[in-house]
Amino acid sequence: MRFRLPRITDAKDHLITAVLLVLSLVLMVSRHQGGIENLRKVSITLFSYLEEPLSNIRVYRQALKTNTYLRKQNILLLDELSRLRAAGQQNRELRELLELKRQTELQLYPVHIVGKELNEINNSITVDAGTNQGIQMGMPMVSADGLVGRVILTAPNYSQVMPFYNTLFRASAKLQQSGAYGIVSWNGESIHELVLNFVPQTVPVDTGEVVVTSGYSNQFPPDIPIGKVVQTQPERGKETQKIFVEPFVNLHSIAEGFIIKFTPDTTIQNLNQEYQQQFE
Repeated sequence: MRFRLPRITDAKDHLITAVLLVLSLVLMVSRHQGGIENLRKVSITLFSYLEEPLSNIRVYRQALKTNTYLRKQNILLLDELSRLRAAGQQNRELRELLELKRQTELQLYPVHIVGKELNEINNSITVDAGTNQGIQMGMPMVSADGLVGRVILTAPNYSQVMPFYNTLFRASAKLQQSGAYGIVSWNGESIHELVLNFVPQTVPVDTGEVVVTSGYSNQFPPDIPIGKVVQTQPERGKETQKIFVEPFVNLHSIAEGFIIKFTPDTTIQNLNQEYQQQFE
């Protein structure tokens, strides 16, 4: 069987057709070059319009991520700032307590407040020292600013203190300038004022005068600062005046203090008891 090879004359028509097609394409491209260029511009413009909202979405998502990160960093910084402020406040209080211990001859035992009940009439404070540390009932508690209260209950390692904001609290006090003395107590009304009673109306009292413990009751050592006078009010039908005192110690912010290892003189107590028996 023999194969028949195509002849040049037979392929001539195909070659001519191919050449004509190439020429026609070249002519089309060259003739419509402006149209293609316009189409390219239109497509670029269209893609630019589509790219702008897509770009905004990307920017918005990136802004959300950045905002979340900054919020986390802000919370961390606020927490660190709060801890630094608390540490600074504690450092100042400890320095003041150390200065107080250097200035006084009283026997002071440092305590840390572990509990507070300051929302009722009979408020209380709990400290981390008790009978194992030599703390006894009746011992005063002070801070660098002044009197806090006195111990009323003791346990081996803890004690409960009655602060001056307690309706059962009493302290013999005196006006530092005039020397007139009375009894400091809390009427359960204002959490910013104590009341000094039994001071005669003839005693001049100035606003800002300091009130300290008198030592006459034998429950507190003398000259412990209590507060300053904010106003006076004569009592009707009496020869005494009511003196309102702003305490130096802020019970809501205090965290540390000292228990004064002070015990009343039993001789004075016995004399007082014998005196009371004379009228029974």
